[in-house]
Amino acid sequence: MAYREVGMFEVKEVLRLWIGGAAKKQIARQVGLDPKTVRRYVEVAQANGLEVGPDPPGLTDEHLSAVLIALRADGGRPHGESWALAEAQRATIKKLLDGRVRLSKIRRLLIRKGVRIPYATLHRFAVAELDFGRTAATVPVADGEPGHEVQLDTGRMVLLRPDAQGRRRRIRAWIFTPGVSRLRFVYPSFPETTAEAIEACEAAWAFYGGIFRVVIPDNTKAIVQHADPLAPTINPAFLEYSQARGFHIDATRVRRPKDKARVERAVPSVRDDCFGGEELRDLDHAREHARQWCLHEYGTRRHGRTQRMPLEHFNAEEKAALLPAPTEAYDIPLWSDPKVHRDHFAQVAKALYSLPTRLIGKTLRARADRYIVRFYDGAILVKTHPRQPPGGRSLDRSDLPAHKTPYALRDVDFLNRQAAEHGVAVGRFATALLDGPLPWTRMRRVYALLGLAKKYGDARLDEACTVALAAEMLDVHRLQRMLEAGRTQPALPGIAPVVPIARHLRPKEHYRLPLLSLGSKETRDDA
Repeated sequence: MAYREVGMFEVKEVLRLWIGGAAKKQIARQVGLDPKTVRRYVEVAQANGLEVGPDPPGLTDEHLSAVLIALRADGGRPHGESWALAEAQRATIKKLLDGRVRLSKIRRLLIRKGVRIPYATLHRFAVAELDFGRTAATVPVADGEPGHEVQLDTGRMVLLRPDAQGRRRRIRAWIFTPGVSRLRFVYPSFPETTAEAIEACEAAWAFYGGIFRVVIPDNTKAIVQHADPLAPTINPAFLEYSQARGFHIDATRVRRPKDKARVERAVPSVRDDCFGGEELRDLDHAREHARQWCLHEYGTRRHGRTQRMPLEHFNAEEKAALLPAPTEAYDIPLWSDPKVHRDHFAQVAKALYSLPTRLIGKTLRARADRYIVRFYDGAILVKTHPRQPPGGRSLDRSDLPAHKTPYALRDVDFLNRQAAEHGVAVGRFATALLDGPLPWTRMRRVYALLGLAKKYGDARLDEACTVALAAEMLDVHRLQRMLEAGRTQPALPGIAPVVPIARHLRPKEHYRLPLLSLGSKETRDDA
């Protein structure tokens, strides 16, 4: 048999007629209820202080509420034995539910213990007594002051038209929603990088005509490196950008969509309402279409919560409260962690930059903007270089060891100066060695010459170089042999050299024989 639910107004009508002096059966016929139901309502009303007399009291809201509460407490049938079993296992059921165990699994665990409870009864008990399946009560977060907060979310949108190669690319969108006016700004892009996040913010400040004081993003890696409910780690490049533009970052918690409820459901609506069914040629076309949609469609549509048009609401209350809009484009820096190698160079954006010897082997923090590259060891700035194009190299001579710099840099003049310090003739000898179209190919000879100065002293080397230059001899090896033999004095001019007599040379008289004429008679006779 089905029972008709009696509403508040019917109960109020029964009590009003009863106080007015009408009979119970007459009330039942007039209201359409059973006389027993009317009798029960009247008994409950009398138990709560309502009486019929010569001067009946008025039926107030307090009286009606007391009667309805009493009727609700009395209503319903009593629970059966299965409910009593569930009540006896309340602690066990609650502990398992808190541990995220499925209700069907809880029933099987209870059966193993010998407690058989029908699933329907177990479900009713969990819902009524343990708040199973009910979402927790929430309190709406205040909108905040106008111009203070803007919430940011990202999501995948639609595909563009095929390009010349027939490929189609899917765009993403950065969606900004102010907390008060709800004037939405959509900025399509391809990748979701830190550079794109900064570019989207720059476009948003230009769209709104100012900067919001607080940006509430989700935990995209382009902005938040490490999510934490208390102290999230913000991407250094984006953190530096926020400092330059003067706004704060209040990142949401992980899987807490209510932290940015104003923008959380914007992704599907933007995808369907803004881009759905559109034929977008390229990224620029998508951005222009999104801007027009924000201004002329979404901006002029009455918002269901504020009951105002977002564009009009923003211009009236939020625009004047924004921070001044930037006047110059932001130079997006490139942050990296290069390692200083054995050759004193670290690579940033495919270019090489020199660093001091003490930093070899360390991993530094590098910031490269349009003009300057800065290197940090922890929080300390250790080196700056002008920005070089890919493949370029910036060298600071002071970073290299002094004894290796001339050879590495092919500094011929430095070698000449260093040789001249050991003597005038040594300097002239070094200059003669390096005189040629490719002087750096003879630098090793000068290094060998300087080594002779360390070994034999400046005076002896200078004397040997004087002799060698007089004889136009420029062989370093022969110069070394001269120093080893001690022949460093030059020959005296004007004195002919003495030729020693050979050891076995005989006087000429020993070879003097009489010479006879070949035509004489004696000679012919002898023959």
